Amino acid sequence: MALNDNIPVINWEVHLSDRMKRVKSSAIREILKITSRPDIISFAGGLPASEFFPIEAIKKACDKVLTEQGPAALQYSTTEGHPPLRTFLAESMHKYGVPAVANNVLVTCGSQQALDLVGKVFLNVDDVVIVSRPTYLGALQAWNAYGTMYETVSLDEHGMVVDEIEDIYHRVLKTTGKPPRFVYVLPNFHNPAGTTLSLERRQKLAEIARKLELIIVEDDPYGQLRYEGESLPPICCFAPERVLYLGTFSKTLTPGLRLGWIVAPEAVIARFVQLKQGTDLHTGSLVQLIAYEIAQSPLFKEHISMLRREYGIRRNTMLEALTRYWPEGCSWTKPMGGLFLWALVPDKINTNDFLMKAVEQKVAFVAGSHFYPDGGGYNTMRLNFSYCRPEIIDEGINRLGMALKKELGA
Repeated sequence: MALNDNIPVINWEVHLSDRMKRVKSSAIREILKITSRPDIISFAGGLPASEFFPIEAIKKACDKVLTEQGPAALQYSTTEGHPPLRTFLAESMHKYGVPAVANNVLVTCGSQQALDLVGKVFLNVDDVVIVSRPTYLGALQAWNAYGTMYETVSLDEHGMVVDEIEDIYHRVLKTTGKPPRFVYVLPNFHNPAGTTLSLERRQKLAEIARKLELIIVEDDPYGQLRYEGESLPPICCFAPERVLYLGTFSKTLTPGLRLGWIVAPEAVIARFVQLKQGTDLHTGSLVQLIAYEIAQSPLFKEHISMLRREYGIRRNTMLEALTRYWPEGCSWTKPMGGLFLWALVPDKINTNDFLMKAVEQKVAFVAGSHFYPDGGGYNTMRLNFSYCRPEIIDEGINRLGMALKKELGA
């Protein structure tokens, strides 16, 4: 809108809701503005490798869908999602260990919308959510808008230390007069830490949830991207009546389709549906039909197998480069899958400040403090290994290593 000198400028800040005071821009989205420069090697975003997107398969699926189902693909649809896609997701999740039927599945606009719906349905101002320390920044961003408070649980090489949850539960109940609303967990290849929750802890978390009548939000965007070890059953299979399971096509098909889903008891799905109706009516019909056309074909399994192979190579490249180039005093996780590893540097380095020095060397990461809702993590960083080709990963880690050595005077 063009303004002229005769139209007064409005201070829109005074008209905003109280909720907007709790909302901040995503640190990762802001970093991506810097890393979009072609000369920057970026380990910052949680980006799948665009060269692996199944573009030809999507073209063929688009043509088939529009030829055979054009009117339906371009029309309004049900809020719950395309029925064949919901059935396919339920059957696929059931094979994976998630007890589901089509009526337990809601198709969402990416798993980020699923997180937002969880917040809308379950959170009031000053309610407490139990998360790991660190935890996924996107979940914090979704729930901060609802005035959420956080209690954090330690994270080690076996994932969330679930034995700490009972003490937190009772402390919150005693302090606030109400229990925590739910526990948020990323069991497979944690974002940002790359860790995997052990089988023993999955079972223990389900037991704790039943004992304390807690809800578990199980966020599993990376579960199909395993590069070593045996797959573990989802937490959902141990306490299906208490778990909300979130999945997505963003990491296995393409994020541009913006397709995710929630598996939950039907009574909860009905509440999600009510709120989604007021948000966007339904997830896009065309993208749902395209995703279904691809996902139920043999091509999709072959595609995921290829991603496991190629991303496994990139993970190994990053791990080898870290060992080769980084100075003593640094350490990192060794993820069995997913897109990230978590690095710790000596305490004298604040990675928020160090990021700018790294960008001067034309390499970028995400400073770890953004993943701590209660502060801390100033000597940590998240590194993505899926996006860059192996030779670029090697060069980027070398650049970071040189910058770290210079900072340490090594």
